[in-house]
Amino acid sequence: MKRKPSILLLLVLLPSFVSVAFAQSVPAPLTNLPEADLLIYMSPQRTLNDFIPKVMPAKDVAAMQSNFAEMKKAVGVDPATIEYLVIAVRFNRPTGDLNFVVPDVMAVVGGDFSSESLLSLAQLTLQDKLLSEKHGSKTISSMAIEPIAIEAQKNPVLKPYVNVAAVALSPNSLAIGNYGYIKAAVDAAEGTGARIKAETIQSLMRDPNVLLAATGAPWTSFARSFGLLGTVLAPREGRFDSNFGNFYLSAVISGSNYSMRGAMNADNPDTAKIIANLLTSLMKTEDFQKGFNSGISQIPEKAALAVLQSFKLTARESEVVLEVDFPLETLADFIREESKPKDAASSSAPAKKKPATRRPTTRKRRN
Repeated sequence: MKRKPSILLLLVLLPSFVSVAFAQSVPAPLTNLPEADLLIYMSPQRTLNDFIPKVMPAKDVAAMQSNFAEMKKAVGVDPATIEYLVIAVRFNRPTGDLNFVVPDVMAVVGGDFSSESLLSLAQLTLQDKLLSEKHGSKTISSMAIEPIAIEAQKNPVLKPYVNVAAVALSPNSLAIGNYGYIKAAVDAAEGTGARIKAETIQSLMRDPNVLLAATGAPWTSFARSFGLLGTVLAPREGRFDSNFGNFYLSAVISGSNYSMRGAMNADNPDTAKIIANLLTSLMKTEDFQKGFNSGISQIPEKAALAVLQSFKLTARESEVVLEVDFPLETLADFIREESKPKDAASSSAPAKKKPATRRPTTRKRRN
């Protein structure tokens, strides 16, 4: 009984410890992004330093690193030191006259570089083409993309993409995207605009060591784009509160294995089991097996077998989870084989003997 206060105190403090640990593993600029319905996360630093050297020949890795050193001298950025690249997509309500509005798109990059120096270099290079304006405490640089501007005169749906803008969200993070979304990014960073939901970032970064990850809410995106949540002039509350269809995808190096993970929210455990059982049954059908085998016919037998043997589809709580794990060396062998010059690949194959040609014979006519 004397231990109860300590246990209760631990239960109260544990969520705060978890949230602090999570915040430390997620770059601050990502938590301050504006609302997004789709996020794609890439770690160039982890990919170029941890993954590529394990699957590429040493001479190719050395050449790549040499090119990166030259790039560092030229523009002040070494791709191998870029911590993250995130692509964010936000879907919009239709206009008052019920026209579809294209989604906003933005890329956010962060790492060991000066975002202000990069924008200054762009200003020197583009000169009068690049316009600068103050928004809040930050300076947004923008320019019109002429081919898109010409096309937008015929197709007004492209107007949001005519002006591309960039802004330094922090000393070492840069955002580039369509003008409206960049303004929203500045507002979110300064706390004057709506920020991305915490659960969206948690879904994206559920494994902070990934090479690549993606998360999205397709049903919410559809509802907003096609008027289920009203229009720009007349918004209305949605008639659903389900996370059905929200997904997560990732690729990560786990020890000596290459692992891929996928999950789809099914709203509740029962639906998750029904979907998992249905998909498992479909994958056992003869037609599916034929289609799958023809689809992987271009993959070497060793790699295809490794994928098939590790393929798992299960229901976990309210999610349908897909897992694939196979040796990293198998992937390395496949990449090396595919990167061989065609001539070298063909010369390494044993030459087939041509069938001997028979000389035509003529029969003598009998008298």
